Amino acid sequence: MSVENKVIIITGASSGIGAASAKLLARHGAKLVLGARRENRLQSLVATITKNGSQAVYRVTDVTNPADLTALVALAKEKFDHVDVIFNNAGIMPTSPVSALKTDEWNAMIDVNLKGVLNGVAAVMPDFTQQKHGQIITTSSVAGLKSFSGSGIYGATKFAVRNLMEVIRMESAQEHTNIRTTSLYPAAINTELLHTITDTTSKNGMSKLYNSVGISPDAVARVVDFAISQPADVTVNEFTIYPTKQG
Repeated sequence: MSVENKVIIITGASSGIGAASAKLLARHGAKLVLGARRENRLQSLVATITKNGSQAVYRVTDVTNPADLTALVALAKEKFDHVDVIFNNAGIMPTSPVSALKTDEWNAMIDVNLKGVLNGVAAVMPDFTQQKHGQIITTSSVAGLKSFSGSGIYGATKFAVRNLMEVIRMESAQEHTNIRTTSLYPAAINTELLHTITDTTSKNGMSKLYNSVGISPDAVARVVDFAISQPADVTVNEFTIYPTKQG
């Protein structure tokens, strides 16, 4: 099996894991529909992909707006007839101690990391249910598997996503809709997430860790490619991706 000719939507596609996944999947013959907020980044990424002979389109997308996800699915169907996979990858990580009471950042994480995923699920679910196949891949975090000081709210959103993906998998099996779910739990992957941290102590600690052991988002892209490549009757539903050097 392979990803060739699969129609794949990716959110948070303008950098990091999303962009790395788009490039790798495109090289392997997938048809990409890319969403993110930064249009110039999307334009550049699509230009690179199409220059190399692969197929990709984009739409400026804010995952906190349900209509944007609905429009992204509509674009996929307009250009490529259907959707096989949605990769809910958009996320932010402004970590801080709960006592710092950065409530605006709490709400932003809930809106992007949790509601943004729900919006993506809602956008594809009618089509996946009708066609009786589809795959939902979502970027959680190692903070969705275990608790870390300073990551209380971020971790809460990622724990929630983990539960959501497993429930969708279970319900789909009961409903015979054949929807596969895959949750990704990246550890120290060198992306732009650290740029969203405003708490000085948290940022210094995370930067020290990532500078010491962080690895390329290409590592996660390879896992995404592997998960999509599995036969339709196989669900590989959880992957934890650590740098080898990270304790």
